[in-house]
Amino acid sequence: MKKCSKRIILGSGSPRRRELLAGLDVEFTVDTGNTFEESVPEGSAPEEVPLLMSRGKSHGFHRPLEEDELLITSDTVVIVDSRVLGKPHTREEAVHMLRELSGREHRVVSAVTFRTPEHEKSVTDETLVLVAPLDDDEINYYIDKYRPFDKAGGYGIQEWLGYASIGRIEGSYYNVMGFPVHRVWELLQDFA
Repeated sequence: MKKCSKRIILGSGSPRRRELLAGLDVEFTVDTGNTFEESVPEGSAPEEVPLLMSRGKSHGFHRPLEEDELLITSDTVVIVDSRVLGKPHTREEAVHMLRELSGREHRVVSAVTFRTPEHEKSVTDETLVLVAPLDDDEINYYIDKYRPFDKAGGYGIQEWLGYASIGRIEGSYYNVMGFPVHRVWELLQDFA
């Protein structure tokens, strides 16, 4: 196992990304300072959105990287009917998103960008997820108890909704959590 010689910075405030990166037994610090304004250029394909956001977060880092630093940024979206479902801003948006996902398949696409002062590489990963039909009581229970306003598509697979209603996934479970750690590990080996 090659160890990365760079000082790793995770440019994300997501507790799930911190937990998943720590699960790879690598040392890192978290620095969320960023000037990037998240907005999607008109006409962008839904599959391109996480890559655009991940790269934007990387280049929006609040200071130049030092010679021995490696910055990791990431973004995840839920795609249903060729539309991106981001993070719900209100309870009503969360209810609407979960009703849309109920009884259907959707795709979760994540992108990760690794950047040093002299090199940059991005990768994407996709997982297909089937959600069982949800009734309004289940949707209301989940939103009121778990408040999924910081999660793409309005849900976390690692929470009650995932236990109760995710019938099948094709691809990486961790990608659905928002950080495709198997791809992160591959990039860490490349940058070692």
